[in-house]
Formats: sequence, structure tokens, C-alpha cells
Amino acid sequence: MEKRGKGRFYEPCSFYFETINKLPELFIIGKEFKRMNNNNRVISFSDIDADWKLALDADNVFWGVIPKKVDGAFMMPDDLITLYQKEREHLDKELYDFRFNADLNCIYIDPTDRCNADCPYCYIPSRIRKKGTQMTGGELDTVLTKIAAHFKTSSKKPVIVFHAAEPLLVKGILFNAIDRFHKELLFGIQTNALLLEKEDVEFMKKHRMGVGISLDAPEADINNVSRATTRGNGNFEKAVQAIDWFDGYEGLNVISTVTKFNVHRLSDHVRFLHKKKVPCVLLNPVRVTRKPALKLKPDQKVFAENLMDAVDTAMDLSIKSGRQIVVGNFSNVILAIISPSARRMMCDISPCGGGRTFLTITAGGDMVPCGEFIGSKEFSGGNIFNTTISKAINSKPFKEIRSRTVEKIEECNTCDFRHICGSPCPAEMHARGNMYKKAEFCDFYKEIIRHAFKLIAEDKVEYLLRKDSLAHMQYEYQYK
Repeated sequence: MEKRGKGRFYEPCSFYFETINKLPELFIIGKEFKRMNNNNRVISFSDIDADWKLALDADNVFWGVIPKKVDGAFMMPDDLITLYQKEREHLDKELYDFRFNADLNCIYIDPTDRCNADCPYCYIPSRIRKKGTQMTGGELDTVLTKIAAHFKTSSKKPVIVFHAAEPLLVKGILFNAIDRFHKELLFGIQTNALLLEKEDVEFMKKHRMGVGISLDAPEADINNVSRATTRGNGNFEKAVQAIDWFDGYEGLNVISTVTKFNVHRLSDHVRFLHKKKVPCVLLNPVRVTRKPALKLKPDQKVFAENLMDAVDTAMDLSIKSGRQIVVGNFSNVILAIISPSARRMMCDISPCGGGRTFLTITAGGDMVPCGEFIGSKEFSGGNIFNTTISKAINSKPFKEIRSRTVEKIEECNTCDFRHICGSPCPAEMHARGNMYKKAEFCDFYKEIIRHAFKLIAEDKVEYLLRKDSLAHMQYEYQYK
């Protein structure tokens, strides 16, 4: 079967190019040829693996994957450069607008600071989790009324995610609020499932809520080390029970934090969740915003190898069974390549979505760019009970987070993958002493991005995104 070179697949655009034996004019690039300069812009060339070479303009994510010859050389048709010149300005603008002009569309609400779990990597300080405040029903109604008013002229409903510690500790006021506001707002929830009951599941399905359940491993003894409860056991039994109750619900995600304890079990975790009909799992690196989490950080190379194996496992299960499971954070990497402005997880973009496309409202009403900043009072953009969302967005702390771009970070500013990775996370790096340091998992991101390009080159995109995702995209340009 003939190998093909490919190019960027957008929402809403794509192109493909195919190498053939006879071309009117060829660029023959050997192993020593690193970059091609075209009208003061640079396309870089790097190895994906032994079979594929990547051509990439890192400034706008125009790319192509090109099959190598036996000696490692590869060829580029002159027409591809013509296409690049034609589309470059448009692609520059598209990425710029996505980075700097995207609107607020999601608000995380922490209705309580308290938690019935005691996860060792939690970014919320333990003193807040133990004795923090909780919203009343009236306060939550006030918050949602202000949110609805802010988005009154928006063409799309904003997404409200109940998050942070454990939102089901105030289950009653949440469900009352959802009943009241469901016509104006879209709702989601992230929970450890310890307080989830079967009737709650039916309520969430009825209201088409997005649901995230925390589960780190396919066995209780591993999971309960990191997903511990305040009573000393863990959430494994309740989380699995909840997953069974959801029974393949398309709005369900399992959220798994990868540490040194579970990093070797990621493929097994995918197999376990596939049997449970879970459509999507996120295998997220542990955030080291707080010092105790540093001790749990997995080796980056080991993490990358196991995540890639998990992605391959998910793909194999999906193909053989006809029932899909995707690794959500890897899907976001695929989108960052084939359709940059279609990605929804806004941690992996520079500047990140914090204080830009999303923000967090704490139980006390403080508006912070992201939940990771809950323990840092200096990043509050004001209190929702005495100011507006617009003023918070335009506040100095929010602007400070939006000013952190990869162009200002040493090593990131010359990295080919800077607009695919985004160098997360500003809160994490601020906690480490310098917000302008590169990502804590830099080497990990590089490895999985190369793997993403490899799978794209092998025509496996349809198995890496949620079902029918590609059907919602259309070609903007195409080259064969």
C-alpha cells in the first residue's frame, strides 16, 4: 500500500498531498537539512519516526507529514509551497484569533470548598478543604442569575461546571438551581461519586449534563492510594457503581490523574473502562501546584510510553468491538494539529484559557482565572457578589495570566510544538516560583505530539476522536 504525505485538517479545513514518483520540481532533503526558509518564514523539518518526516510552520501550525525513503531522504512538491504561501496569512489570523480573541464560554463554580476525599495531589489547600465555606441556595441563584445576564446576548449557551472540592456535598441546592436555569445554561459536574445515588444519575441524564467521575485505576488497591477519602479508604467502589449506573451515557467522562502509582496501568485502565461502556477517559498528568504532588510525579518517558500504549489500546478496542473509547487529552492533541481552533480543553494553548475562555467562581464568590489559583488570593479578579464578570475579565490578575505566552518562555519560544502544547500550566509554574518557566511535563508533551503525528500519518484519526467528530468538520482547502 502506497504511503501518503498529509497536511493539516482543519475545522473547517484540511489538505492532503501525495508523493509520487515524478514531480516537476522536488526538494530533496537529507538528514542534515534542518529548515527551509520561504519569504522570511521558516518551515522546520523533523523526524516523527523512522518512516515519516514532519514539515511544520510552528507559527501557524501549517504542517505536512512526508514518507521517507530508505536512506532517510524525502521529497516535497513545489506546489505545496505555493499552497503554503496562499494560505499562510489566513492561518496566521486564524490562530491569532483563537489565542487572543476567543470569548468566555465556560464558568466553573465551586459551590463548596469542602471535600469528603483526601487526594494527596489536590491543588486546593487542605485547610480550605476541611473548613472552607459553602454557598447557600440563594447565593448560587445570585451567581447563576449574574452569569445568565452576562451571556444574554451570546449566540450560544455558556457551560457551567460544578467543580473543585466535592460539589455533591451541596447536592440539593445544585439540583434546584439546575432545574431553574437549565433553559438558559448548559450544566456539567465533576465528582468523586462518593455521594452519588442512582436517582442522581437519572437527574443528570434527564438534563443532558456532562459528567466527570474521578477514578485513577482499575483496581481498588491502586486507585484508593490517590483517590483516598477522609475516612481512610477510597472511592473505587462508589465510582465503579456510578459508572455502571450511567451505562454507556455519552456525556460521561472518567477523569484519571496519572502519578507514579498508576502510570504502568493505563492500558489496563482503558480496558476496564471500555468493558464498563465508558466513552471517554482523560489520563491527565498530575499537577504539581502543591509541593506534596511533586512526590507523585511519574517519570516523563515512562508516562509517555504508557500513555501511547493506552491510546493504541483504546484504538484497538474501538476498532474490534465497534464501541468506541477515546483518550480525551490525547484527542485534544489531535485536534490541536488537525483543527487548532476546534480544541475544547484550553490548558494546551498559549495563552491558556484561564481568565480568557473560562474562569472559576469559588464558594466565597471570588473569581479566579482557574481553579488551580484557588490558594492564591493575589489572582482574584473580584467577588461575584459585588462586581461583574466583565470587570473580572479585565482585571489586572486576569490580564497577567493572559500575558503568559510561549513567545516569552525560554526554550518554548523556539520549540516547533509551542502552539500544540501551549506549555501548561501557569498556576503550576507560579507555584514552582516562576510562571515563565517551560511546562513541568515538557518532554512528555513532545513525545505524545510526535505520536499524534504518526497516527495521523497512518490514517487513524477517525479512531482517536469522539464518534462523528469529523462529520462536523469541512475542508477549507485540499491539496493532493
